[in-house]
Amino acid sequence: MHSQLVVLGGGPGGYAAAFLAADLGFDVTIVELESRLGGVCLLRGCIPSKALLHVAKVIHESRDLTEWGVQLGTPTIDVNQMRERKEKVITTLTKGLAQLAKRRKVRLIQARGTLESSQLMRLTDGDPKTYAEGDQLTFDHLILATGSSPAMPSLFDIGSERVMDSTGALDLPELPKSLLVVGGGYIGLEMGTVYAELGSDVTVVEMLDGLLPGADRDLVKPLAKRLDALFANIYLKTRVTALIDHGDQVEVIYDGEKIGSEKFDRILVAVGRRPNSRGLGLENTKVQVDKKGFVVTDRTQRTADPHIMAIGDVAGEPMLAHKASHQGKIAVEVLAGEPAEFDKLAIPAVVFTDPEIAWAGLTEEQAKREGIEYEVAQYPWAASGRAQAVGATAGLTKLLIEPVTDRVIGAGLVGSGAGELIGETVLAIEMGCTARDMAESIHPHPTLSETVSFAGEVQLGVATEVYRPKRKK
Repeated sequence: MHSQLVVLGGGPGGYAAAFLAADLGFDVTIVELESRLGGVCLLRGCIPSKALLHVAKVIHESRDLTEWGVQLGTPTIDVNQMRERKEKVITTLTKGLAQLAKRRKVRLIQARGTLESSQLMRLTDGDPKTYAEGDQLTFDHLILATGSSPAMPSLFDIGSERVMDSTGALDLPELPKSLLVVGGGYIGLEMGTVYAELGSDVTVVEMLDGLLPGADRDLVKPLAKRLDALFANIYLKTRVTALIDHGDQVEVIYDGEKIGSEKFDRILVAVGRRPNSRGLGLENTKVQVDKKGFVVTDRTQRTADPHIMAIGDVAGEPMLAHKASHQGKIAVEVLAGEPAEFDKLAIPAVVFTDPEIAWAGLTEEQAKREGIEYEVAQYPWAASGRAQAVGATAGLTKLLIEPVTDRVIGAGLVGSGAGELIGETVLAIEMGCTARDMAESIHPHPTLSETVSFAGEVQLGVATEVYRPKRKK
């Protein structure tokens, strides 16, 4: 078989690239080992986790209604029905992708693709209805979109079903009475929130001195306060040194600020992800891989091999689905001869806990580390009428401003719907908007979106609900 363009991987980056290429007239083949398109994000990541987080948020909000005199009682959890509903969401979306591929005449091959040279791939271990075992697929161009997998250090690989990665946790095998989450990053906190709201006693252990390493500390504070109340324990500056499987429970040995041992019904290991660059046959090509396992690319997503490009998680940090999708489109535009490159100033990141945290552009820590001058304009949601009405007063909107030009160079929000609000600041950063541009763009009242423009007013010293006169320069 031969194809003008082969995309290895059917995740959000892979199918975005394949669909655009087909729209532009390329003959396209997707090679994907899974039986469905969607990749980790749709099948075992972004979508199912957000579906479960929606359930967790509704449970939390139902308890908050007691302050309004509304008593809804203790919810009854049917894990089987919840699991079926989650799968229905996934199935609906994967069927839609399959139909879109068919309408675009994108060929789908369910197989493991291993490169034997820069323009030759061998197909194995898949669905014989889509190819013949051992078939060779040749191509003019290849886009690597193989994604990443949960990291599982050998310490935790004790052969027990009670030790899970994020994929196992999303399967909802049961609602354990006690759950230890190893890792205080976004995956651990999101899944910990789900299980805690469903009734599990959740403990988090993090080896660093704060949750969500790398995120702005001003944004993390309101979330940390909320999780202190929601979780049974949060152990910082602590690491797990050993696991002992007792059959019905797993004993965990700690070292650090927390010393000793505890037993848990389940362990969720959420210590990061690793790029899927091994076992692809890259050694048979000119593609270069760095010491972390990421495929090295330039700003046009080209690798050192003129026939091969790479996008998404396998091509480097940040490991985000929307970055992968955009890079997939960049790669195809480059192949089509367009002057495209990945040159984004702001890639938004969202932690879908309750409250949500979102940021884009420079963070304050990054600006300090790189010696970039900045000013901070913060608008506390306690001054927002809408936040008061919906009980979201712990929220915060924060802008980083370049002093000389007053341009917005970074933004962060914490609070209800922060992930929906961050998009406006991404546009502002990309378009070079100033604090005055933000302040003078009329936002609807009463909404939380107002806090973005009000943060601009804070920078100008003209905020109505916050007294902060503009400092003289």
